[in-house]
Amino acid sequence: MVRAVQIRQHGGPEELQLVDVPVGEPGPGEVRIRHRAIGLNFIDVYHRTGLYPLSMPAGIGMEAAGVIEAVGEGVTHLQPGDRAAYASNPPGSYAEARVMPAMCVCRLPDAIDFETGAAMMLKGLTAQYLLKKTLPVEGLQPGDHVLFHAAAGGVGLIACQWARALGLELIATAGSQAKCELALANGAAHAINYREEDFAARVQEITGGRGVKVVYDSVGKDTWEPSLRCLRPFGLMASFGNASGPVPPFAPAQLGALGSLYVTRQTLFTHIRTREATQAMADQLFEVVASGQVKIHIAQRYPLAEVQQAHRDLEARKTTGSTILTLD
Repeated sequence: MVRAVQIRQHGGPEELQLVDVPVGEPGPGEVRIRHRAIGLNFIDVYHRTGLYPLSMPAGIGMEAAGVIEAVGEGVTHLQPGDRAAYASNPPGSYAEARVMPAMCVCRLPDAIDFETGAAMMLKGLTAQYLLKKTLPVEGLQPGDHVLFHAAAGGVGLIACQWARALGLELIATAGSQAKCELALANGAAHAINYREEDFAARVQEITGGRGVKVVYDSVGKDTWEPSLRCLRPFGLMASFGNASGPVPPFAPAQLGALGSLYVTRQTLFTHIRTREATQAMADQLFEVVASGQVKIHIAQRYPLAEVQQAHRDLEARKTTGSTILTLD
């Protein structure tokens, strides 16, 4: 038996309950992993609230790092004793140990500790597919401007650093001056406090009226309309989250009127749908982290038993960088 967080119904943080659950042996294509640290992500809130519905009772959490205890038939890339980390379906990482599909579990390099591994997989792989694979039709070259919302969060701080390494001029938005300063310290070329400035007008000012080639947006409803006004002709609106709520329906003709724009809604789990794709993306992430080009900022740590408070703080925008749940 291990301690794990479950929900019995969708709702608020109070639905997150710490319970004892059995953990068996891995079946074909599975591993059993003993967690050392667990990552917290906004998708966990979507699962808890029912924006992304789950069958009940449900585990929560998509990201963790630990040690492989056992492997099932057909698993060849991992063996007992390996240090490992993952971002993976199905939810259930808020646990001391679990049995899960091996496909998206990657061996963790010795140069990266467990807490960093737990804090970087979902967020780092997201930054990877955005900056390297979710590209405007005209591509991205050094010196190009991109707009990144929620840039002081876990994904955002990784993206700021990675964009700088790629030579991009990343324009960050955040909800306070302190968060803007954090984004700038991590490689953003410009930062806009959207609570005090019209970010669309400021983006046009920064770019000399040309606009940006791409907007990376995990906020959703609140930033959608002004973000479209930030794009240059043939620009790409890349939505990958709904922190403020889902984007409402819009008329495709609006995209034409604003400059023949492109829109995409991305999810990490499309990108990591195969073992080969997952490993290739993880290898790039491990390389930029191990090299020091990207540092993973763990700004909050909560014991697993305090998971309700962790969710409250995340939803209240009280967190910056990455957050982990500890198992001490």
